[in-house]
Amino acid sequence: MANPISIQNIKEAVDLIRTGRLVAFPTETVYGLAGDATNSDAVAAIFKIKGRPSFNPLIIHVCSLAEAEKLVIFNDVARSLAENFWPGALTLVLPRRENCPVSLLAGSGLETLAIRIPKSEIALKFLQAVKLPIAAPSANKSGSVSPTKAEHVLESLGDSIDLILDGGTCQIGIESTIIDLSTNDPCVLRTGGIPIESLERQLENIQIVKGVDHSPKAPGMLSRHYATTIPLRMNAEEVYDGEALLAFGGRPLGPAVAIANLSRAGDVNEAAANLFDMMRKLDKPEYKGIAVMEIPNVGLGVAINDRLQRACH
Repeated sequence: MANPISIQNIKEAVDLIRTGRLVAFPTETVYGLAGDATNSDAVAAIFKIKGRPSFNPLIIHVCSLAEAEKLVIFNDVARSLAENFWPGALTLVLPRRENCPVSLLAGSGLETLAIRIPKSEIALKFLQAVKLPIAAPSANKSGSVSPTKAEHVLESLGDSIDLILDGGTCQIGIESTIIDLSTNDPCVLRTGGIPIESLERQLENIQIVKGVDHSPKAPGMLSRHYATTIPLRMNAEEVYDGEALLAFGGRPLGPAVAIANLSRAGDVNEAAANLFDMMRKLDKPEYKGIAVMEIPNVGLGVAINDRLQRACH
């Protein structure tokens, strides 16, 4: 059962984390499955509950830049991005410090860590209270559609976790942008809640890596990810018999067994916030598949199309 946000429930979540247990909590992007990143048993439990490959590293969440600096080494570019986009939907991949207390399992044995400070007020209160680095991938079974509501966490993970902090619907609704700054050339490993255009105003010649299937440096890079249980078809120009329609804009393609519109106004930010919830609503065994109308590949539309591409891989 999901618990409403209160001082008492946040305290209960903190106590559970400190004893090696797992809780789900809301961020501005999606709900996270939280465990003590310094406790290898807790980290292993995250991988087990999610059914996640152990070579797929976890994002570490902290409450301040000072806490982040205890874990990873910042260069000038990383510091500039942190100052401009933290707290927020940007994850930085940086070299681990020599005495970094984060479990090697959380970083899949790599010499780097993916780290961020979430913007959600609830997430920050939780992180400030727990006073530990928190490993927190999305709170759902690995490879499936990410959760943007507490009820999604309950549907996916059931009673396998000890507590769900219910903070309502996530504001952004799509995961963080991940940028690798551990080498000389900045590289976007996953598009997400911070549009590429915003990063390009500070960085030149940003590379964007496509999906990989072996030893990724950050979450969300596997080719098949965010998958629905029925087939999903992108850039649809018509709806086939028996298909549901994931629409965008004011003029859906025509009749369908079910229709969900990401944004009638054609707003990619609104579409991003609705994406995972509407994918779940249309992912029904009685439908033959999901036809998705074309989404403009600009702003958060880049991240939306990335998620859809991986879902139908």
